[in-house]
Amino acid sequence: MTLEEKVIQIVMEQLDVTREECALEASFINDLGADSLDIVELLMEMEEAFDIEIADEELEKIATIQDVVDFLRQKGVQ
Repeated sequence: MTLEEKVIQIVMEQLDVTREECALEASFINDLGADSLDIVELLMEMEEAFDIEIADEELEKIATIQDVVDFLRQKGVQ
């Protein structure tokens, strides 16, 4: 499973959305209907799944699925 697939799987589970809705450019708020609490819970799940920490200032830069993938790659997650 690729990094993108892992991230999309977590997004699908956390936000209760379909695979078709999870385009890499999909905005969590505008396209997937997440609110700020959903995003915090989603990113907490990402931290646990990939054994990383996401600082508050980094959290503000994450708006799309692609942003999560790029962030994880910067942290060295494969």
